[in-house]
Formats: sequence, structure tokens, C-alpha cells
Amino acid sequence: MLLGELGSTLKPEMVVIPAGVLHQKDDRKKERWTAQIQSFAASRYPVTQGLYAAVLDERPAQFSGDDLPVESVSWFDAIRFCNRLSESYGLKPSYLVHEDGVVERCTVSDGFRLLTDAEWEYACRAGSQGTRYGPLEDIGWFAGNSSGTSQAVGGKKPNEFGLYDMLGNVWEWCWDLYDPVVYGEYRVFKGGGWADDERGCLVTNRRRSHPTFRVEDLGFRIARSMRLTGST
Repeated sequence: MLLGELGSTLKPEMVVIPAGVLHQKDDRKKERWTAQIQSFAASRYPVTQGLYAAVLDERPAQFSGDDLPVESVSWFDAIRFCNRLSESYGLKPSYLVHEDGVVERCTVSDGFRLLTDAEWEYACRAGSQGTRYGPLEDIGWFAGNSSGTSQAVGGKKPNEFGLYDMLGNVWEWCWDLYDPVVYGEYRVFKGGGWADDERGCLVTNRRRSHPTFRVEDLGFRIARSMRLTGST
């Protein structure tokens, strides 16, 4: 079934993120750097279980509900979802998956993909400069208000770009390797989740996991490159 044949509630709603500059740092490595962010489109919400099931016909999450963010998905699952969603729209997939498991990002693709580490932080900040884009109780689900479970997406206030659940609810896989010299294939995930305390839900938090691991508070959000699509 093509995504165009599904109900509108199962289609990813995309938000255009303007170009800009992001100043990042890694406290562990004591490094600072500047990233130039090209305009891109990001999904307004984390990928939901309903959308994930519509695309892959799978329901891997620990907590069940179409409007809940999908979790218990590996980085490879997220890559597979992006490619299948792209194909459903007749778009060129963003990733080439080799037989040995190596994933290569296609340099010219108008399909769906994961956000990079820098794109994610830039989109989360939405012009803010603090540790969060608002009071955590107002913008995110965390250990203090989640009742020990994930929550339906969009239930808290969005940031200035109109993105929901960037902090709390579930962590989100990013494209980047965390530190290949030290951690090999481990990939970055960001954002904090329903089981974390307030310190876990910070814009700058940057954690890692093996791309095959599946965790009950780790999902993902999707993006498209505007310079290739010209539209969402």
C-alpha cells in the first residue's frame, strides 16, 4: 500500500527548518566547533507507532498505542523505515544498505532520513540558547510527570519551530557515529526520555548506543533535505 492511500493522520507532518549556525561542544572531549546548518524539513513529531506499523507492518514498542512514539527500535530499524517510507512516496531512498550491514548515505536523495547530530540540536534549540527551549514540565514527558510510560506525541508545548517532544518522551536516534575511534559503530541519540530525570532532558545531551540495540525509551524523528527537494 502506498502512503498516499492512507489516512492523513498517518502521514508524517513536516516542518521547514531555516538555515543557520550552531555552536556545539563536547564536554567529554573538551572540544568546541561550529556547524553550518542548511535548511531542511523535520517531522513535527517523533515517528509514531501508527505510522511505523503502516510503513513496515511491525509493532515493536513496549507501550502500545498508535499515537505513542515508536520505541524499542534499533538504528538499523530506523534506517529501514526511512528507506521504505521514501519508496512509498516514490522518492529515492536516502540510504544504501550493503550485504555486510554497512550503511552508506546517498549524496543525492530526496527521500526521508534521520537528522544529523547538529541538525537535531539546532532544530531542538529553535533559536533558544539555554539548556532547554522552555520549562521541562511544559514541554516534555520525563520521570517527574510521565507515570512510568511513554505518552501520546504532541501533548506538550512545541518549540519555536513548531516541533513537539524534542525533549522527553523518547530519545531519538541520529545519523552520526558517536566517536568511531573509541566506540566504533556506536551511534548518537539525543533528547531524553520518559524515564529520565531533569538532568537527562537537556538540549546538549549526547548519548550513544550500538546500532543493533533496541531500548524501550529510544525512537526517532525523520527529515528531508530541502536543497534537494525544494519542498516538503
